[in-house]
Order: sequence, then structure tokens, then C-alpha cells
Amino acid sequence: MISTCPTGRVLIIIINPITGINRIYIQHPFNQLKCSSMKKNNIYILSIALFLIAVGGIIIKYNIQQKEKENKVYGLLDRVGPLANTAEWKDVKKRSDDLMAALKKDPTDTKSALRLAALFIQEARVTGNYVYYDMAAMKYVNNVLNIDSSDFNALVFKSLIYLSQHHFADGLAVAHKAQQVNPYNAYVYGLLVDGNVEMGYYDSAVVYADRMVAIRPDLTSYSRISYLREIFGDYKGSINAMRMAVEAGGQGDEHTEWTRVQLASLYEKVGDFKSADTLYNTSLAYRPNYAYALAGLARTAQAANDYNKAIAYMEKADSLVSDNSLKTELVDMYRLAGETKKADALANEVIAELTKDAQAGNKDANIGHYADKELAYAYLKVNDKDKALEHALLEYNRRPDNIDVNETVAWVYYNRGEYAKAVPYIKVALKTNSKNPVLLSRAALIYYKAGDNPMAKAILVKTTISNPYIDKSLQTETAAILPKL
Repeated sequence: MISTCPTGRVLIIIINPITGINRIYIQHPFNQLKCSSMKKNNIYILSIALFLIAVGGIIIKYNIQQKEKENKVYGLLDRVGPLANTAEWKDVKKRSDDLMAALKKDPTDTKSALRLAALFIQEARVTGNYVYYDMAAMKYVNNVLNIDSSDFNALVFKSLIYLSQHHFADGLAVAHKAQQVNPYNAYVYGLLVDGNVEMGYYDSAVVYADRMVAIRPDLTSYSRISYLREIFGDYKGSINAMRMAVEAGGQGDEHTEWTRVQLASLYEKVGDFKSADTLYNTSLAYRPNYAYALAGLARTAQAANDYNKAIAYMEKADSLVSDNSLKTELVDMYRLAGETKKADALANEVIAELTKDAQAGNKDANIGHYADKELAYAYLKVNDKDKALEHALLEYNRRPDNIDVNETVAWVYYNRGEYAKAVPYIKVALKTNSKNPVLLSRAALIYYKAGDNPMAKAILVKTTISNPYIDKSLQTETAAILPKL
């Protein structure tokens, strides 16, 4: 009996009546080639089958995860500290419970879904927990859009969430969709202002701001006018518009006190820390334990060289909300007070938190924030200039026309000693004629190091380098070049 085997050999079987079966193998080149071809075909078939099984598994897993997300119910997270003991918190919980009950009774109740999303968006502002509340709000917003893809309020909320996550291009695109649904709503033009500013389309932002204030002159429109005037270097006009915004709001309301804090910040930038301090204290009188007013008092204390007082205020602010920008300021205060170990530890904590949020966003578009600009500055604080450049360029690739992003790239190149590379970016950063004292100090240093003394001198005459708004190291470095210009 003769047969072929998988090894490519011929198997000759001889049956011996005494010894039983004897096997004798003879190599056969033709048969070996045939078996080899059969083996390859089998491997290919097996590989394709395994690939299809793997893809099927991924699809099944994805569908299960999507179903879990759709069915997941998000509620309020408990506040901590003083924020948990306010009458406002009791009201927020009551409204949340009522809305959750309505949705449990009727999951297609779009009005309740949008009210709950609005509540979550506001709670993110109050607590700083944007990662959770953005995800929660987006879930209910998407539920509404699945029912009606042209729902105006749902589109507005979706744009707002994207903008808060620094997904500026997405936020702007959704805002345009909302505008097409309702071109007579003032708030949607505010979103268009914000999106165009962040993308660096400043002329378009001005057009939309004019449209917004014409429809509804209120806190939200006046504050955007103020911001645009600041961008174009008009601090006097910016302060006037922001004061109008504060006066248009209700005292103690979070939006009003946030606006009051922005007005105080404008006074800081022009070096009037006395007015800023008064406004921060006023905000705390109307809204006790307001984190951003406390952070403002920390800055005014720092300006007066009272670092211990500054740290105490900023640590209290940091304990009330989850906001890495406050931690970043606290890093600088620790350094000024000579607490280097605390500064280094907190700087690395900021990097870890920002990275975690960014990675969460890569896995799920509904959560996480683009934070590459912030990471660039955070890495500079720990002297990791390579990582700083990596993140600065990532942000630049998303929005190459934004002046703040160009300033970031320029400043990273300056810190790397690559002055010529910094010049094109700082030139773009100055294109709106901004009078921000930090920007002007950095620009002067960059042009000086790049060998353009006349340009450096022309920039410095636009600002006062002794303004405490400019950090100490930058003041010292800028003052050192003045005699050489």
C-alpha cells in the first residue's frame, strides 16, 4: 500500500504476517513540493480564518461597549469641602433627581435630557471635573441628536462641550450647523466667536461678535467684545466692555463672578493690582469660596512679594476645584518661595494629569481634553525641552493661526536656544497688535537673541517690564537686555 504524507515523503506500507506492519519511507521530490504547497495553502486559509475571527471579536466587543455606554446612567458626583454645604448644591441635587426620574419614566424626553446636560455642563464649571461631566453631558446630548439630528439646543451644547475640551475645530464645525438651524440666536454666535478665536480666525470672530451683540447685548456678548478688544491691543476698551458684562449679570451667579474675575485679570495685565484685588474680594463677598477669586488674591499677594500668603490662597483655591491651571501657578509660587521640592513634585503631577486626560480623549472622543499647549509649558517647568517642543508642535499642527499657540512654539524654541526658529512664530503671535506684557517681553528677548535689536527695542516701548504680571525670571531677563538696545 502506497500513500503520500504531510512531510512530502512516500509511505510504503508492507504487511508482514509474522511481524505485523512495517513502515518504509522513501523521499519523493515531486511529492515534497506538492505537500509543501498544500501546507502553505492551509496556513493562508488558517491565517484568514483567524483574522476574520479576531475582527469579529473586535466588532462584537465594540458593539457591547457602545451598548453599555448607551445604557449607562450618569448622575451627580458628591461635592467636597465648602462647596458641599451651599444652598445652591441642594438645589442642583433636587433638579438632577427630578430630571433623572423624568428620563427613567420616558427615555425619549429630550427636554429633560437637555436640561440634565446643561446642569452637568454647569457643574463642570463649578467643580472643575470636566472629564466626568463632559462625558455625562455628551451622552445625553448625543441621545437627543440620535432622535433629532437638527435639534438646535443639542447642537449648541455639543459645540460648547467640544470647545471646553479644546477640540476647537470640532466645536466650530458643530456651531456652524447650529447656526444653520437657527441664525437668529445670539448664543450660537458666541460659540462661533470662541471657535474662530481659538482657531486664529480673528477677523471672522469680530464679525460674529458684532452680530451677537446686535441680537442680544448682555453678559455673554459684552465679555466676548472685551476679549476681542484685548486680542487687538485695546486694554481700555476691553476693560470697559468687561465692566458692562459684569453689570449685566446677577451678583453671585457663577457666570457673573467668573466675568468679574476676568475683569480683575485685565487690571493685572495693565499693572493695576489694587483694582484687581478689590474685584477679587468683591467676588468672594458675593460668592464665598469661589476658587478663581481666591486664585486672583494669590496673584495680587505674589505681586506684593508676599509668597506665603500667595501660596495659602492658591492652595485653598486648588483644594476647591480640579483645575491644572491653578496647580501650574502654584508651581511658580513654590519656586519663588524657595520650596523647590514641592514645585518639582507638583509640576510632575500636572504633567501626569494632563497626559491622562489627553490619553482618555484619544480612546473616546466624548472625554478628555487636548492639552498640548499646557503640556508644552509644563515640560518647560521641569526642563524637558524635547517633550515641550513635541507638544507645542502638536498643538500648532491643529491650529497654526492662533497667536497663543505661536507664542508657545516660539518660547519653546527660545528656551532651546534656537532663536532663528522662534522668530517666524513670534511674528505671527504679534499679528493682532496684542499688548499682553508677557508676550511683548518674550518677543523682545527673541528678537534680541536673533540679532534684531531695533525690533526688540520697538516692542519693549509698548509695555512696562516692571509690571508684576510678568514673572520674576522673565522680568530679570528682559531688564538685562535694555541697556544693550
